[in-house]
Amino acid sequence: MTDDRTSPSPAQALAGIRVLDLSRVLAGPWATQMLGDLGADIIKIEKPGAGDDTRGWGPPWLADGEGRETRESAYFLAANRNKRSVTIDMAKPEGQALIRRLAQTSDVLVENFKVGGLKRYGLDHDSLAALNPRLVYCSITGFGQDGPEAGRAGYDFMIQGMSGLMSVTGSPESEPQKIGVALVDVLTGLHAAIAVLAALQQRQRTGRGQYVDLALFDVAMASLANQALNFLVGGTAPRRLGNAHPNIVPYQAFETADGHLILAVGNDAQFARFCRIADLPEVAGDARFLANAGRVAHREVLIPLVAAALKRQTTGEWLAMLDTAGIPAGPINTIAQAFAEPQALARGLALSLPHVLGGMAPGVRSPLRLSDSPLDAPLAPPTLGQHTDAVLAEVLGLSAEERARLRSAGVL
Repeated sequence: MTDDRTSPSPAQALAGIRVLDLSRVLAGPWATQMLGDLGADIIKIEKPGAGDDTRGWGPPWLADGEGRETRESAYFLAANRNKRSVTIDMAKPEGQALIRRLAQTSDVLVENFKVGGLKRYGLDHDSLAALNPRLVYCSITGFGQDGPEAGRAGYDFMIQGMSGLMSVTGSPESEPQKIGVALVDVLTGLHAAIAVLAALQQRQRTGRGQYVDLALFDVAMASLANQALNFLVGGTAPRRLGNAHPNIVPYQAFETADGHLILAVGNDAQFARFCRIADLPEVAGDARFLANAGRVAHREVLIPLVAAALKRQTTGEWLAMLDTAGIPAGPINTIAQAFAEPQALARGLALSLPHVLGGMAPGVRSPLRLSDSPLDAPLAPPTLGQHTDAVLAEVLGLSAEERARLRSAGVL
C-alpha cells in the first residue's frame, strides 16, 4: 500500500508530536483521532489480517470509486481519520521488538487492553518508560487500574447501566434506556485527549512523561454532572423524567399541531415572555410560577397548561415566534435533517474525503476551531496496513529486504 499522508502543517497545535495508538473500537481511537485532528502523527498498530475490531462492524460499508462495496465499515470510518495504519503482530517477539522501537520514538502511547494485558509482551508502562522516560502512556479500561472491578472488561452499554446514567434516561413509564450513541466511550476519549495534553504540558516543565489511568466507569460517573449532585446534596436518587429537566421547568419536548418541538426556558424573564406569546396571562400571574423553583415544585400543574397552548399552532409557527422573542427552542430532527440544517451546511460539518480505494469517504468535521493553529484538511481513515512500509522505513529505517522478511514471517 502507498503512504498518501503528507507532513502536518507546522502551524498545527500538535505538529511534531507522535502518538503510538495501540487502541481499538471507540474510546481510544476517539482520543487519538482528536490528537490527529490537531496535527499529531498517529501511528495505529493493527493485527495483520484483522485489524481494529470495528473494521468488521458493518454494514453499512464504504463504496469505492466504481460504486462497489468495500469492507471499510462506517463505524471504523467514524473514529480513525488522520492516522497511519501499520500492521504488526504483537504476539510475536519480533513484533513486540518493533513496537518497543516505535515507542522509543513516540511522545504518547494510547492503549485499551485489559489491566495487565500488555505486560506479557513487554509493552506495559513500566517497561516502555524505562526505554523512553518522556513517554506519556495512557491506559483506557472499563474500571481503572485498581479496585475490586479492575480486572473486568468494560463496555459502554454495561457502564451506562452501572453508573446510573440509564436510571435517568427514558420516560417514567418505560424501562431504563441507554443513550443512542456510545456516549461513555466518546466522553472517555475526550477525557483521555485532555489528560494527554495536560501530561505533555507537564513534560515541558519536568522533562518526564507520566502514566494516565482512564476508566469508562469513572468518566460515566463524573459525567452525571447535576444529577450526581442532585443526589449527593438532596439525598434522593433522581428519577427518569423522559425529556423533562429535573431542575428547570418548562424545559422539555412538547407536542405541536403538526409534530414536536423542544422548549428550553432558561430563566424567569424568558418564561414571562413565553406566557405573553402563548396567551397565558393566568399562568404569568400565578405566584406559583413566577420563579423557577416554584415551577419545578408545581410542574404537574404547569406542564399540562403549557402543553395545551403549544398544541394550538404548528412547529414552524412556534419556532418563528419563540426565536423572535429570544426564547430557546428547536425542532427534533432526524440525523438527515440535522445535516440539512442551514447551520450545519454553513459550518461545513459533513466532510467528503478522498479515499485510497477510490471514491470519497464521508466524515464529520472536527468541532475544534483554533484561530492561530487551524486544522489541516483531514485525511480519510486508512486501509489496514496502508502505511506499514512507509512508517517502518521512515521511523525505524528498515530496508525493503528486512520488511519483506518480517512480512514472510507473519510479523507484518
